[in-house]
Amino acid sequence: MQTSRVSAPCCKSGRMKTGSWCTTSLVVGLIYLYILAVEEVMGQQHTDFNSRPLGFESPDRFYPGAAQVRIMQSQGSVFSVPLDSFSSPSEPVQSSQLNQNRNPAPSSVSSANSDYGVEFKYHDYNELTQFLRLTSSRFPSLTALYSIGKSVQGRDLWVMVVSASPYEHMIGKPDVKYVANMHGNEAVGREMMLHLIHYLVTSYETDQYIRWLLDNTRIHILPSMNPDGFEVAREGTCDGGQGRYNALGFDLNRNFPDYFKQNNKNPQPETDAVKEWVSKIQFTLSGSLHGGALVASYPFDNTPTTSFNSYNSPPSVTPDDDVFKHLALTYSSNHEEMHRGEPCKAGTPSFNQGITNGASWYPLTGGMQDFNYVWNGCMEVTIEMSCCKYPARSQLPKFWEQNRLPLVKYLAEAHRGVQGFVQDENGNPIEKASLKVKSREVGFHTTKYGEFWRVLLPGQYILSVFAEGYYPREVEFAVVEQHPTLLNVTLVAGAGKVGHRPQQRRKPHPFETPPWLGGSGAGTGMGVLVTRAPPLTNVVGNRGDIGENTNPPGDIGGGTNTRANQFKAVTTSSSQSNNVEPYTFFNPGSFAPVTFSPRQPDIPSSAPGWPPRLAVALATGCLLACFFRVQ
Repeated sequence: MQTSRVSAPCCKSGRMKTGSWCTTSLVVGLIYLYILAVEEVMGQQHTDFNSRPLGFESPDRFYPGAAQVRIMQSQGSVFSVPLDSFSSPSEPVQSSQLNQNRNPAPSSVSSANSDYGVEFKYHDYNELTQFLRLTSSRFPSLTALYSIGKSVQGRDLWVMVVSASPYEHMIGKPDVKYVANMHGNEAVGREMMLHLIHYLVTSYETDQYIRWLLDNTRIHILPSMNPDGFEVAREGTCDGGQGRYNALGFDLNRNFPDYFKQNNKNPQPETDAVKEWVSKIQFTLSGSLHGGALVASYPFDNTPTTSFNSYNSPPSVTPDDDVFKHLALTYSSNHEEMHRGEPCKAGTPSFNQGITNGASWYPLTGGMQDFNYVWNGCMEVTIEMSCCKYPARSQLPKFWEQNRLPLVKYLAEAHRGVQGFVQDENGNPIEKASLKVKSREVGFHTTKYGEFWRVLLPGQYILSVFAEGYYPREVEFAVVEQHPTLLNVTLVAGAGKVGHRPQQRRKPHPFETPPWLGGSGAGTGMGVLVTRAPPLTNVVGNRGDIGENTNPPGDIGGGTNTRANQFKAVTTSSSQSNNVEPYTFFNPGSFAPVTFSPRQPDIPSSAPGWPPRLAVALATGCLLACFFRVQ
């Protein structure tokens, strides 16, 4: 009986401990299951739309009448010449006096569109699409809307053209671009692009600077390169990675072919779309908008060395370092805070004058700005717009006031330097001629109209021009402050090849021995007939013919393997109106209500999404442990 009296309280105490432990385990399990449910609901909340998918729409293709070929247009006067009457390269260098000294006026709205506006808030995919459609409908003579592709989950990557010639390339005038929201949780740039679109179209009639800019430039704006990531990012989150990656867990700014190192990451739909976009449209200048710092960063982002000291790496300098510093300073010096170069918080770096070389800040492989520069000859600067990645919407008016002027001034820099045409003796344009400015080994090439542009600072330069089947030429020219130099170059064909340029063959990988890193390789001598394109160790930066059944140089399998997403050729015949863009423009009057049903991809184990899976595992483990403990 004594033993019985002792054991009874013990058993009772054991049962109480077991019950308490089970209750605690059950509560913990339920909490984790609740977290899982919240993650799922918040990740899918953007699917609550109620109309037919955009993918089922049949957009109308706009075919505007053939535009008159306009070589240059200065403020207050317009003159035109046909393609077959270019000026001789032996004539004195010409300059177009483009007055860029006036600042654009503060935003003003035409009375005819007084009910058109954009709120200072964060616009989800549905709202962003509606705003772009509304803008295209309200301003059909200044805007055009097209999609360069779709995200992993099927959202359109919308691009809006803002220009006096939105549907046609203006021959002799540059195309420029802004790309925002590459990291889905860096949201300020996305909203700044919507406000920039609104500002440009509503100021065209009242602001002479904006009128000049749109009359002489085609501005392409991609507000969100990562719409899937934005939908799961959260306002008020200044740090962290939720929403940074695409729906498959890839960082899009580590997903491009790299100049210095092989990039083995699987190409993503968003980056493939951008690569195809920049292969179809030759952009002169570009800005990539990010968040998490306050600085303008310029190439190179990567470095040939493998050592890495955070915030203390040596700069990786391009041959155009002076131009890139100037472009970065153009943005930072027009920004009321960025030019101070102050750190965002303790432990983060300061930046002299608000600019930095990308690799000096921190090296990265597979960045977009290096790809734009090396593969396509497009000058791109990365602009970090806010210390907080996704600040409260109440701060958006401040960010717009700070960035309005630098956003506009930066685009105008496309009109600095040299621009012109390469033609044969009969005045026919030579497409894909290879050009480089002597001592600046990263090259560029002509468009199908024979056009070229290069941003340069004032000085004396020599332009080397190569084209297969023609004798190469070197032409001296001068660049003056803020006046683009117009330079036309005529190439003489070899015997039996007058007026004919043979099809270019595939070129070797362009970056095996870059000249500025010690590569030797003599250029083609002047006066020697070019029977094939010069090696790209001499004219770095030009890609092979677009549309070949191979990868672009430096991509996975560089130049040898076929891939599903090929760079596509522009198939417009030369007898047609060639200045119609290679993309389908959407007729603003034909849009159905916005809807979207995202595709749900299989998320790899390395992708964001492991916390909910961990929650399931922990909750299940707790419940099983409780069950066996009771037994």
